[in-house]
Amino acid sequence: MMASGQNPIPIGNLIEVGGETKHERRDAAANRALILQTAEHLFNQHGVANVNMADIAQAAGVGKGTLYRRFANKGELCLALMDTQLLDFQERVLARLRQLTAGGVPYIEQLAEFMDSLVYFTDTHRPLLCAVQREGFFVGSAELSLPHFWQYMTVNGLLQRAAVAGEISPDLDIAYLADALLAPLMVEIFRFQQEARGFSLERISAGLRSIVTALYIQNT
Repeated sequence: MMASGQNPIPIGNLIEVGGETKHERRDAAANRALILQTAEHLFNQHGVANVNMADIAQAAGVGKGTLYRRFANKGELCLALMDTQLLDFQERVLARLRQLTAGGVPYIEQLAEFMDSLVYFTDTHRPLLCAVQREGFFVGSAELSLPHFWQYMTVNGLLQRAAVAGEISPDLDIAYLADALLAPLMVEIFRFQQEARGFSLERISAGLRSIVTALYIQNT
């Protein structure tokens, strides 16, 4: 509600019913694209960890207010940069799982393959994922859990189907097990395994596959 004495909004700036004017939407889209392009350039040049939101605003030539209206924090911005890659990854994974299911491949084997794909996806996007996790996007409500929430739902679904198919024990705590399988791929743990433990991607993948396979062997 307009405060008493406040000047009326000029006709040219009136908001259309259901959203902003087309001109304002175009400006917002252009600002968003500019911010993302600038952030990607700075990240590639200096490393994700060495660039902050103020750096991005200054390089993009936008005010901090404009930046924070588009992205609440650096983690949200990094998620936006991953949008295309994440969507492509999800589509490829779902297509592959449908193909394996049609071919009669056991769900537990599908899960092992999915975990392998997650290892390499996490490695490719590790710098961005680190920034995302630092902002708490992997904990809390589902809407703040992307991309981990989607990964969890996929693992949970495959385990449930494996249980129904008799590939694993129906007595397993699937909800807990799905979290446990994904825990090594939380990016800070993943980075620790690589940098502190010196584990190669092949070793990490083989270890996760062995855990999944053990579920099948021990309960059939």
